[in-house]
Amino acid sequence: MSQHDRELERRARDLYLRASRDVDPATAGRLRAARRTALARPQHSAARRLLLPAGAFAVLALATLTVWQPGGAPPSPTAVAQPGDNDPNDLPPDADSADPALYRDLQFYSWLAYNDTPSSSRK
Repeated sequence: MSQHDRELERRARDLYLRASRDVDPATAGRLRAARRTALARPQHSAARRLLLPAGAFAVLALATLTVWQPGGAPPSPTAVAQPGDNDPNDLPPDADSADPALYRDLQFYSWLAYNDTPSSSRK
């Protein structure tokens, strides 16, 4: 403890002792009664002691369910159609699993994607 901390503690103790001497007997009696009732109450009820383990179990269960998918493996990203799949600049998601023949005529596929318009717009 530094000298400053000791000096602060001494001043706080002196101030407390001076203030406690100036308390009238009725207020002192009420303070003592409030202290007795506060000490007589149980500190932690059984319900409060169970809240922490129950909360920890709930967090663990939620984390387990988010990691473990009960429906099996999620569908692969190539099998699910995404809204932006019609972009002409898109490449296959994984070049190792794609057919090498796709890369032979990239200009043709680019032209096809660029010129591919929905049939409802053609009249």
